[in-house]
Amino acid sequence: MSQNKSNRYMPMLLALCVVIGIGIGSFFTNHFSGNRLNIINSGSNRLNNLLHIIDDQYVDEVNIDSLVDKAIPQILAELDPHSVYISAKDVQTATDDLKGSFSGVGIEFTIREDTIHVQNVIKNGPAERAGLLAGDKIVTIDGKPFVGKVVTNEEAMHRLKGPKDTKVKVGVVRYGSTKVREFTVTRGEIPQKSISAAYMLDENTGYIRIKNFGETTYPELLIALAKLSQGGFSNLVIDLRDNTGGYLQSAVQIANEFLPKNKLIVYTQGRKSPRQDYVSKGNGSYQNIPLVVLINEGSASASEIFAGAMQDNDRATIIGRRSFGKGLVQQQIEFPDHSMIRLTVARYYTPSGRCIQKPYTLGDDSDYAQDLLTRYQHGEFFSQDSIKHTGPAYHTGLGRVVYGGGGITPDIFVPEDTLNITSYYKRAAMSGLILQFAYTYTDNNRLKLNNFTEMAKLADYLVKQNTVEQFAVYADNHGLKRRNLMIMKSHKLLERYINSRIIYNMLDEEAWNQYLNQNDPVITKTLEVFKTNSAFPKKPEPKTPTSKNKKTAFVKHEATLQGHTTSERIRTLYA
Repeated sequence: MSQNKSNRYMPMLLALCVVIGIGIGSFFTNHFSGNRLNIINSGSNRLNNLLHIIDDQYVDEVNIDSLVDKAIPQILAELDPHSVYISAKDVQTATDDLKGSFSGVGIEFTIREDTIHVQNVIKNGPAERAGLLAGDKIVTIDGKPFVGKVVTNEEAMHRLKGPKDTKVKVGVVRYGSTKVREFTVTRGEIPQKSISAAYMLDENTGYIRIKNFGETTYPELLIALAKLSQGGFSNLVIDLRDNTGGYLQSAVQIANEFLPKNKLIVYTQGRKSPRQDYVSKGNGSYQNIPLVVLINEGSASASEIFAGAMQDNDRATIIGRRSFGKGLVQQQIEFPDHSMIRLTVARYYTPSGRCIQKPYTLGDDSDYAQDLLTRYQHGEFFSQDSIKHTGPAYHTGLGRVVYGGGGITPDIFVPEDTLNITSYYKRAAMSGLILQFAYTYTDNNRLKLNNFTEMAKLADYLVKQNTVEQFAVYADNHGLKRRNLMIMKSHKLLERYINSRIIYNMLDEEAWNQYLNQNDPVITKTLEVFKTNSAFPKKPEPKTPTSKNKKTAFVKHEATLQGHTTSERIRTLYA
């Protein structure tokens, strides 16, 4: 009886299975055969699948590598302004600045009139040993002409740099001759220094300028301090103006040199990065020396870590203008093709707990990129009252008020000096004519200028040559019409800029810094701080005003802490 019932229902069960099978088949046919994009829409590898589909089915042939190189930056731009993609061909250039050395021929060069001009030859480097001189023009590389439109900074560095102990043959034209001389240079390790100057400002004050925080910055600092010790320094200035940052660890090592034991230097924290504290070890040799740190709007990242640690721990007086405001930490992640991304993985916080990252809008970095121009237009470079703090107030160990949300605000503000700037000066500087003239003047007078080995004597000589008048003639012949009244008003600025570049061309970066620091209002203010023994911050007095007048007087007193400075930057190309 039961068997008959089973036989009776069997056709119905088979029919039901067929219907279910057809339904399942139709579902998979529609979703995975006729509409393959649903795989992409539901999967976690949509971008990878998209590239495969483009490569397999797109109407024209597509360079997928090039497409990826263009797509990744757009994706990272949706995150924050400092997460970036670096293509494989650009990795070496992007990382060389922070390494302690690179392999090359050992020259500093500039490109003028489609020709490589050797600006300086690194002492005891491969090029000097081979016989190259400053002022030489490189016209051939490895027997092939290298002049004209093919000459770019990137291509020049590509051809001149190379693995250690490899050889490159360069043909040069020397001043006063038309003959091409050939030199074979064996590439070697070229030191890449991040400390550009270390000298005595006066009989008591040592000065150190740090350009960036690289792999060798800390040992370079120890060497610089040892050099200053021979001069008997008892006060110290660390100049971080226009220091764009670098490695966090280098900033921590240097901060440790000036802090007592167990002082928080900085801490980092992110969504996937647990809080990590960096604390001083107490083994630094300069924990008690009066210290001033100089910053400006070009000081960023690791330089802000150092300045923030000194300020929050009440260890130094910070002088200058508000820093850039980069409080994001990037991790370098390399791809199999040797390209890489620098991905923001955490924020860093100063000892008081403030994040000094300035505001930004996800996916829109136009306002962020224009921030310094906006500050300039709002008058922040010229008036302390124009500084707008977007973050909350914090307190240092002594109770001094500091602010987060947009850079390090200095303890003593020194405005930019624009008193004698004219439209003529701005055009001369921004057009590159001053640099071109300085190079031309140096080349044409190299034999005379070689007699000067000291900055002060060379500076005095250049004043007597009336380089401003010579520049005015040169500029007039190169498209910048002469404006006598403007030239008179901007004479000191023009002379300072022109002569500084000639000094840099003939001597070195330290001499360039020494020249620019003469009569620099920021340096003048710094020396005043040391003379009044006020480098160590003091605990603020209790607020007990008996009337509004006292508060007003206090504000007016704070507003008088001003001076004048002119910031100048240099960009150096090495090979």
